[in-house]
Amino acid sequence: MNRLTSSLVSLGLVAGLGTATAAQDREEGLGYGTLDPADVGVNTPDYSPFVDQHMPNQVFWGDTHLHTSYSIDGGFFGNTLDPGDAYRFARGEEMVSSTGSRVRLHRPLDWLVVADHAEYFGLADMLTKGDPVIQEDPVTARWYKMRQSGDPDQGMQAFYEVVDSAARLENLVENPSIQRTAWDKSTAYAEQYYDPGVFTSIIGFEWSSSSNGNNLHRVVMFRDGADRAGQIIPFATFDSDDPEDLWDWMEAYENNTGGRTLAAAHNGNWGTGLMFSDNRNNGEPLDESYARKRMRFEPIYEMTQIKGDGETHPALSPDDRWADFGTWDKGDLGGRNRITEEMLPHQYARSALRLGLRHEATLGANPFKFGMIGSTDAHTSLVTTREDNFFGKNPPAEPDPGRWSHVFMKGELEGTDYYNWETLASGLTGVWARENTREALFDAINRKEVYATTGSRITVRVFGGWDFKVDEVERPDFAERGYAAGVPMGGDLTNAPADEAPTFMVRALRDPDNANLDRLQMVKGWLNADGTTSEKVYDMACSDGRTISNHACDSDVGNTVDIANASYTNTVGDPMLAVVWTDPDFDPSQRAFYYVRVLEIPKPTWQAHDAKYYGIEMAPEVPMILQDRAYTSPIWYTPEG
Repeated sequence: MNRLTSSLVSLGLVAGLGTATAAQDREEGLGYGTLDPADVGVNTPDYSPFVDQHMPNQVFWGDTHLHTSYSIDGGFFGNTLDPGDAYRFARGEEMVSSTGSRVRLHRPLDWLVVADHAEYFGLADMLTKGDPVIQEDPVTARWYKMRQSGDPDQGMQAFYEVVDSAARLENLVENPSIQRTAWDKSTAYAEQYYDPGVFTSIIGFEWSSSSNGNNLHRVVMFRDGADRAGQIIPFATFDSDDPEDLWDWMEAYENNTGGRTLAAAHNGNWGTGLMFSDNRNNGEPLDESYARKRMRFEPIYEMTQIKGDGETHPALSPDDRWADFGTWDKGDLGGRNRITEEMLPHQYARSALRLGLRHEATLGANPFKFGMIGSTDAHTSLVTTREDNFFGKNPPAEPDPGRWSHVFMKGELEGTDYYNWETLASGLTGVWARENTREALFDAINRKEVYATTGSRITVRVFGGWDFKVDEVERPDFAERGYAAGVPMGGDLTNAPADEAPTFMVRALRDPDNANLDRLQMVKGWLNADGTTSEKVYDMACSDGRTISNHACDSDVGNTVDIANASYTNTVGDPMLAVVWTDPDFDPSQRAFYYVRVLEIPKPTWQAHDAKYYGIEMAPEVPMILQDRAYTSPIWYTPEG
């Protein structure tokens, strides 16, 4: 080795440059960049600590419930964007909305479920574009003529005929090739935009049971690609309006194709108490078989979306000062029935979780043991959940100076109208998984390692166990400890050690492009010995150094919102909150559930942004400030035996 090479190697500027042999290097004391295979034993530990790590380590953001021009109440309401456009927008591309506005997401999503209605799937888009297949059926051919006549009354008459027949569960179209053609196109779009590791298009559809205004809708999603999902056509309420028949259809799909599927019940807050009824659709009481089958095929529940927030209601949770958020309680779908106080426990997520504990004690299985997700249910093909970028429920509710005052849904009964200003820019689902693929995301959703937000991309994790230490949540590898010594959201605790209470490690980080955090809360529900249920909300961590007294932050976080300018600052709140919390009221004999609610600091609503942008004044009842939030899937505790 020459002097220059020797000097460079000694300084660490080159590795093994110009060396003769490994033996010579060792002899000269220069081992840089050389390795003798004989020196490496089979038992040498790996330097990297991550090579054998398999725990979920990323959160992936998406929407489980988006409609395009393929839905009858999308295409007929002016949506011109098809499933391909929806995927492109979700991936981060700029689009022109159905009303002609340029629109783009602040950051792309990681995944998306296009969930167009199974009823008349694709028909609206076909009638608009004049697809040749619609000429094969006399009814659709007549509708096409009416739509193309140029007479707006004729076009609306076609729309009413379609919608009315769907509401009556009467399929007027006899040509199955129409739905077949549309489903093939939809699944082909999903394959075209599926980019494993970058963006996941999850194939799905919506089964829209809503007879007599009873909102029992489900979104069905597949783990599979078009090779399996393409073997069927969507199951519609024309086939049955009973959820149990939907589950049978899903089971048959799995048996026949070898694929996997699951469903998400949604929007129970806008119904008549049937979403979480004590009886089956046929009127018979719930039994163990029903409970097990429901949770087999419906492991998650959409508990927040544009049509109101479904966590809880102030009448159900009078001691929860945060309960009255996005409350929709005038009437059901179409305003055919008023929502009464007796219906409320069977319409909201928290009360349903409480009912589930009671049913489990008597049936031996819990029919309402679901994880939490948030979705938009937008019919614009656009997933826009930021307050400053909200494109509404449908094209008539896209940005416009007067959109806030328009009737969203006209109710048949007096006082059951809903207005656009009552809609929320909600919601999104965070999925904890290792990779962005159909299989990994589906499996995480199925095991309930998911959480809902009302639009922000708050990162939150929770682990439950029996012996977490206070300082462990501060460790960079706290999640590894959480999986090793406890269970994540969606998990189960049992067999409480003597004189021990469950302990939870919780960490939450703000959306990097949104509001700071106000507080972390634990929501607990439990079953009493007499068969009744109870609930309590505990503040676990408060930003800005506020202390906790009697399980509540000793003061509010403050409010920096400038309504006139639709602005706020992150000069209050914290970017991260973390805590190890132990249940102070634990009774090992009581079944219980625990989920985390994360509150952001106050910020202006989409209505405030509209008022500023268009220079308009809205009615006093229109909300101008809100606190967006996240809800984790629960962790359940079951007593031994």
